[in-house]
Amino acid sequence: MLLILFGKMRGGLWQLGQSITRRLAQADKKTIGRRCFASDADLKKTVLYDFHVVNGGKMVPFAGWSMPIQYKDSIMDSTVNCRENGSLFDVSHMCGLSLKGKDTIPFLEKLVIADVAGLAPGTGSLTVFTNEKGGAIDDSVVTKVTNDHIYLVVNAGCRDKDLAHIEEHMKSFKSKGGDVSWHIHDERSLLALQGPLAAPVLQYLTKDDLSKMYFGEFRVLDINGAPCFLTRTGYTGEDGFEISVPSENALDLAKALLEKSEGKIRLTGLGARDSLRLEAGLCLYGNDMEQHTTPVEAGLTWAIGKRRRAEGGFLGAEVILKQIEEGPKIRRVGFFSSGPPPRSHSEIQDSNGQNIGEITSGGFSPCLKKNIAMGYVKTGNHKAGTNVKIVIRGKSYDGVVTKMPFVPSKYYKP
Repeated sequence: MLLILFGKMRGGLWQLGQSITRRLAQADKKTIGRRCFASDADLKKTVLYDFHVVNGGKMVPFAGWSMPIQYKDSIMDSTVNCRENGSLFDVSHMCGLSLKGKDTIPFLEKLVIADVAGLAPGTGSLTVFTNEKGGAIDDSVVTKVTNDHIYLVVNAGCRDKDLAHIEEHMKSFKSKGGDVSWHIHDERSLLALQGPLAAPVLQYLTKDDLSKMYFGEFRVLDINGAPCFLTRTGYTGEDGFEISVPSENALDLAKALLEKSEGKIRLTGLGARDSLRLEAGLCLYGNDMEQHTTPVEAGLTWAIGKRRRAEGGFLGAEVILKQIEEGPKIRRVGFFSSGPPPRSHSEIQDSNGQNIGEITSGGFSPCLKKNIAMGYVKTGNHKAGTNVKIVIRGKSYDGVVTKMPFVPSKYYKP
């Protein structure tokens, strides 16, 4: 009996790892115009690359970078440890940039759905860059540092197209007298510290009182003696921080965070990061959101401020505002399912066997110990409790629509 259980466990862990590897590779392939994976020499490396290798990081190609997918522990163990203790992620492959100038806000509001003007200084929000058809070019966290300084972080796989898109519109805006400029923070690295121990451990390394800094807030402060941009946010559903640190200070900061946690916070790779974000019901661009997907269809209507809904003024506003008024034809929803974990592009059928949509992300939840997935279904089939069939390798398995997040969020709010 023990051998049977062990065999099932090993099979489940293997499936989890394979599913995550495929999902990340698929998102990578969709968001990058070409694969830069001919050899290790073609891949970019973060300043922590050697640190990852020394600590057992299994390095894989992702968005043109060599990044750790996991370390010595399993993806399942890493996922659970993040929720019970904490994780430290190197996300320096992502692109941070600052927009500055007195016209920065009106410029950016032409490109994103957020009410940037309505943000208080030192606060931020998830937003989406849209195209003329209302589709998502990328999702991003936008932070108003001051009224003439906006800080953004965009996805690694979307960097080139995002920067080209911003630059094209910036040139046009400036030619008409607009005052806006930008700086891409390639001189900085980005660390994500997530989990219940994130705040108490980080507090050891800064004099600022983190108990008075809430979810979505931003500060410029010294951490471990280095000038950092600190945002209380993350991609796991847990409380945590993203720390933009000068690259020459990144290694010392990573070591200090791990040391202060006394081994409870662990280095964690892209594999667990993906399972954590899936449990949190968060989109992976390239899988759950693409250029043909609108924010309304993706369940991100909440990110469109009331003023923006009334005034529009962003690319694709006509399409998006019509969907808000009339309702979208498809909607992103969550699922629990039986059988093997659903994969991206698995067909979703109603009880009569009719196609109603497809899975965009799916896998085995390390924390819930069952299959979870998200995907798009035709409106009318989106309500929680709706029974569906999910087709995997030609066989149908039972599924049910469920609300997200799958694991309750623990953001630090007043």
